[in-house]
Amino acid sequence: MNGDWLLRGRDGRLSVYLPTDDALLCRAERSPGGPWTDAHRVGGEQRLHPSPAVGQGSDSYAHLVSWRPTVSGEAGLVHSTHFRPRLAALDWAPVGHPDKKGARTGPPAIAVDAEGRAHVFVRNNGGGVSMVAQKEKGGWDPWRDLKGRDVQGELAAVTGESGRVEVYAAVPGGILHWRQEEAGAQPGLEEAMEAPVRPDTLYALATSPDGTTLFYTDESGDLCAWRPGTKPVTLLPSAGPGPVSAVRCELDGHDCTLLAQRSSSGRVAFAAYPTEQESAGAWWAESGPQLPADAVVSLAVDEDGRVVAATLSPSTGQLLLTRRKDEPGLALEAWREV
Repeated sequence: MNGDWLLRGRDGRLSVYLPTDDALLCRAERSPGGPWTDAHRVGGEQRLHPSPAVGQGSDSYAHLVSWRPTVSGEAGLVHSTHFRPRLAALDWAPVGHPDKKGARTGPPAIAVDAEGRAHVFVRNNGGGVSMVAQKEKGGWDPWRDLKGRDVQGELAAVTGESGRVEVYAAVPGGILHWRQEEAGAQPGLEEAMEAPVRPDTLYALATSPDGTTLFYTDESGDLCAWRPGTKPVTLLPSAGPGPVSAVRCELDGHDCTLLAQRSSSGRVAFAAYPTEQESAGAWWAESGPQLPADAVVSLAVDEDGRVVAATLSPSTGQLLLTRRKDEPGLALEAWREV
């Protein structure tokens, strides 16, 4: 999944989205903090390609996007909205192709603005980024070419606290950043920053009323943080080779950013620091059992304000969950299989 696949719904229940080879599955708490449902298929019987994306609006609705096969050798993007974790999601609806038609061009990303409109981003055949957005009163605007070139790997789409949508992309030797100047506007290419970035390691998080922070791994293996308009900061060596997940939360009365990543040892590593204060430093602490090499991590905050972490191994289907204990620091409950 591109995006946070562990979400808290409008009703306070946590849910997870589980991609398979040809579908997207969902599991949800039957009640906040309670037992979980079995996995069920999202969006009807439409066959999907792997690597869907998920985004969530301020209304807590989940928006999902994926490629689906169309005619031989070609594909198109489809979108669904999931209003409540235990309700059925809307059926997949086609939103087209950045080049009108053709094969898959790259993994999609999705963000939702303050008005609840989904913005879908994907690499186009020219190597740049294209976008399609929902209209406020239904339907979709035409596809727009946001330019750029030589885009690699997954995009990182994010909605700032302002409600405006931003997107980041890795290119050889650098990172591109697009941002909306006002609600509903086409995001403009704001900055191109030189950096030895590894593709498929981007994660963006809203960290202030006017800013977002991009986390990425550089070619030396360090985890870096970058806010457009500033220089990137090296936070600490990456715990492992996979992507990082991040969430803002309150720890002992402080606004903190919590990072999680599957470590090279196979366990989950956590690090926290005061939000946007990278100079304070951060250190990894490992937790839980050893996980398969393909395991990924996602973070959320439950309705009681407690941090929740989940790990998923696509090869085994094993889903593990832990919550922060009600005590100082970042002590976690024992990991349990869901």
